Amino acid sequence: MSNSRFRAVEAAFHRDVVKAEAPAPITSEYYGCNVFNRKVMRRYLSADTREKIYITIEQGATLDREVAEHVAAGMKRWAQDMGATHYTHWFQPLTGGTAEKHDSFTQPHGKGDAIETFSGSLLCQQESDASSFPNGGLRNTFEARGYTAWDPSSPAFIMGDCLCIPTVFISYTGEALDYKVPLLKSEVAVSNAAQRVLRHFGMGDERVQSLLGWEQEFFLVDSALFAQRPDLILAERTLIGHNSARNQQLDDHYFGSIPGRVLEFLKELEFECYKLSIPIKTRHNEVAPNQFEVAPVYEQSNLANDHNLLLMTVMRDVAERHGFVVLFHEKPFEGVNGSGKHCNWSIGTESGVPLLSPGKTEFDNLRFLTFVANVLKAVYDNNALLKSTVLSATNAHRLGANEAPPAIISTFLGDHVSKAFEDLLETENMVHIERESGYSIGVPRVPELLLDNTDRNRTSPFAFTGNRFEFRAVGSSANCASAISAINTIVAHQLNRFADAVDARVASGEPALKAVIAETCAVYKDAQNICFDGNGYSEEWKQEAAARGLDCETCAPRAQDCLTCPRTLEVYAATGVMSETELRARSEIAWETYSKKIEIEARVLADLTANHVIPLATRYQSILLDNVYKMKAVFPGDEYAELASTDLATIRDLAGHVNRARILVDEMESVVDEVVAIPCQRERAIAFHDRVLGYMNDVRGHVDALEMIMDDQMWPLPKYRELLFIH
Repeated sequence: MSNSRFRAVEAAFHRDVVKAEAPAPITSEYYGCNVFNRKVMRRYLSADTREKIYITIEQGATLDREVAEHVAAGMKRWAQDMGATHYTHWFQPLTGGTAEKHDSFTQPHGKGDAIETFSGSLLCQQESDASSFPNGGLRNTFEARGYTAWDPSSPAFIMGDCLCIPTVFISYTGEALDYKVPLLKSEVAVSNAAQRVLRHFGMGDERVQSLLGWEQEFFLVDSALFAQRPDLILAERTLIGHNSARNQQLDDHYFGSIPGRVLEFLKELEFECYKLSIPIKTRHNEVAPNQFEVAPVYEQSNLANDHNLLLMTVMRDVAERHGFVVLFHEKPFEGVNGSGKHCNWSIGTESGVPLLSPGKTEFDNLRFLTFVANVLKAVYDNNALLKSTVLSATNAHRLGANEAPPAIISTFLGDHVSKAFEDLLETENMVHIERESGYSIGVPRVPELLLDNTDRNRTSPFAFTGNRFEFRAVGSSANCASAISAINTIVAHQLNRFADAVDARVASGEPALKAVIAETCAVYKDAQNICFDGNGYSEEWKQEAAARGLDCETCAPRAQDCLTCPRTLEVYAATGVMSETELRARSEIAWETYSKKIEIEARVLADLTANHVIPLATRYQSILLDNVYKMKAVFPGDEYAELASTDLATIRDLAGHVNRARILVDEMESVVDEVVAIPCQRERAIAFHDRVLGYMNDVRGHVDALEMIMDDQMWPLPKYRELLFIH
């Protein structure tokens, strides 16, 4: 695409010209234009420099400083040609979002002159103030030094006038202060462990990588209405609000026609994403009104995670231009579906051999069953750890509600894969996985439907869906690196145990193939308790899950205890992904974050109730009382009593709810002050869960009742029927 045509298209998307007059953009012509990818490298780097950086990206080799100087020079020239004036190390602190500090390329030079400079040392490493980011005790406030270091496996990109360089974030003493370092280490761990197993299948020299395809759900709210809701502004969810008479009962929003205003937003979002090589493939309406989803093509997990965080940033900017605010909170509205970030995870070789997909031969199918069995065993042994990566203050509202999976980790395999395992257990020999070619629905012109190896179970938190596992419990606001690095780590640990057992059998004289089959059967037998194909919402399942030895904790702060239990410490130590110090820091951060979020919500709710709702409810009560007095003056006794009875009943209801809400708010604020003073982070978080959440629910009950009683014109906040429907 010519530069003039590209700028015309870009201007159209940004409403600088009428869109109807702009030429239709051809995605392939501008895809990745804001990314320092291989196409760009061929223009700005020498062949020798490109070869060395390719080795670094593909094989993990360390890039020497001399090569870094050449890369930095080429990267600077490209960035300036793209209009960039600043650069930043883009990293992922333990806040759950991203962080950046912009520095100018401009450097004073001589007497009153300046030059643009960017060196290899600035590309590879920078010092950042680490004291103000969550660190879980890894750093003292007066020990502020932290470092960001370039991650060459994730390409640099342009955002606005800034060159953004993806980096890791570590402390002065080397501990990880971000989500990227554990993810990168877990990639190495799962690759090395999988290679050990693949050697028994004659293919152990090839690198293995985990793959991620996230599904990002979100809500859109009109920005004018958002600005009138202090709870949305400060807590990112509605702390009060009665259900709309119509919400998602008719199931007519799901996969429905995308509203025109939203479609324009999504079109510009895709345009901006494609410029950054974010491979968005799917867009559709979700179940709840004003809820939507976008999903990409699969990528290597580290790159996919970077792209998800970048998408969230881009989405906020684009939404603002269209008069929307995007909500990533897992449960912004009571009574309708919440939002998740379903993480579709798999592993495969770099040449493209999927390890979680049945093959064309029985030998391939044995390899498939071997890896699936080990994943099941890893999840079974570490189900509490996986839960801890997703059970947060915000996601706790979503898990177990409507279509979200319950807070009990189980897996779903489907009939075909389950039967294949049963056949393997019975014969302890190679098995053939039945594949139905499909079936016809008996209507002419409608093609035959091809069947996958498994159906879907919407209530399963960790379901097998044909060639991958879908971790549905991850929350929409989360950094999915937390969950994916945990999956990689536990699977790596289990694959190493499997390889050790097979090696021991082979060393004792057992044929290698027979050893693999025997160990696969043993692992699957040990992991069968994690497999559940039924209704995860039922009370019977909760009882059965406890009997199976699965973790049934639903309290988010208590769920973090498993981060420092002996088993978790052993798994992370054996794989080298995180130290005990880093794990303890993460549990401290989880407790601290939980406490702060609940404290904010409680104080916002108190403010809304005391300063917005109660004064207007009292005023409405006065209006009704005035009306009653006037009626008494006009009507005789018997007629007055009959006519005023309804108003008197309403006044009693109003007074009752106002009185109880005022008392509960006062008590809640007193309890919050007490809980905040608790010195231990864990005890404080548990106290917020046990002592404060109940007050918040009770206060909301009375306020929502007042919303249904009061004059609609007097209600101080936009209601659900306004927030949930885009006009």
